[in-house]
Amino acid sequence: MKVYVHEKGIILVGKGWEIVQKLKEYNKDHLTVSEWVEKVNQK
Repeated sequence: MKVYVHEKGIILVGKGWEIVQKLKEYNKDHLTVSEWVEKVNQK
C-alpha cells in the first residue's frame, strides 16, 4: 500500500481492500479529500 500526496490531490496504490481500509483510517482525521490536500499544502 502506497499513498502519494501532492498539491493537486492524492494517489492511493494497492489492492482494493487496502485502499478502502486506508480511506477509513484517514476519514477519522479529514472529512474530504480536498480538506486533506489543503492541510498537506499548509505544511
